[in-house]
Amino acid sequence: MTVARSAAVFLVAVLCELAGTYAVWRWLREGATPFLGAAGAASLLGYAAVQSAQPSGSFGRVYAAYAGIFLVGAIVWGWLVDRRAPDRFDLIGGAVVLAGALTILLGRRVGS
Repeated sequence: MTVARSAAVFLVAVLCELAGTYAVWRWLREGATPFLGAAGAASLLGYAAVQSAQPSGSFGRVYAAYAGIFLVGAIVWGWLVDRRAPDRFDLIGGAVVLAGALTILLGRRVGS
């Protein structure tokens, strides 16, 4: 149950963080309305609140693993939202960091 909860928190967090940073990006770099920037800031605040719901008490370990989840999420976001298909280096890099994130999250459980 803890693994499922952690995965759900990561999924919601990555969506909040990517939507927030994308909204701010569009506002600052592409001249979108400031309301989009404000919505992005709210989404980023939501991301921080969601991440604090992680069942693990180890801040550093959770955020280290999340970095890999975020990277894979960013590749998928770029593919779906920006319409830029990942190339083989994106896919290989994503697989490597996802393996690292899973090692950080699950390694102690498997070995214990």
